[in-house]
Amino acid sequence: MNFQKYDLLTNRDVTLFRFKSKGINGETDKGIVYKETKNETIYNLAFGDLIFDPIQKEYFIDDLIVSDNGDRNKILATVAKSAYIFSERYPNRIIFFKGSTKSRTRLYRRVISLNLKELSETFYIFGAEEDESGNIFNIPFQSNVDFFGFFIKRK
Repeated sequence: MNFQKYDLLTNRDVTLFRFKSKGINGETDKGIVYKETKNETIYNLAFGDLIFDPIQKEYFIDDLIVSDNGDRNKILATVAKSAYIFSERYPNRIIFFKGSTKSRTRLYRRVISLNLKELSETFYIFGAEEDESGNIFNIPFQSNVDFFGFFIKRK
């Protein structure tokens, strides 16, 4: 993605990332996590504001906050950068992601569509559909289809 990216801090197994969003509302800590699903080859990508819970004494990612810091494209490019790093380390793992809202999922579809040529050089990209029983399956990515989410896998 041809946007500036933030520097990332990561753990040894590149499943947790941290960076600072810097924009019109100051600095905000952001987190990205890749977490194994019930299917051990599929990892869920989640990102958002990194919040410290003083009661639990641990951090969590809040993916519903709208920081509105004016750096959306830089944040999304940074998340994509983490996917390149994660998939380079684990090329056989599939990454699943969706927005915390339907509008965010549509935003991700637009971002994929705008960067499809570049992303397709490294990743197989699929749209995720959900059937009436709640089962999720993949179909080839199409720019004009509203998907439940997305799957990517390193080529």
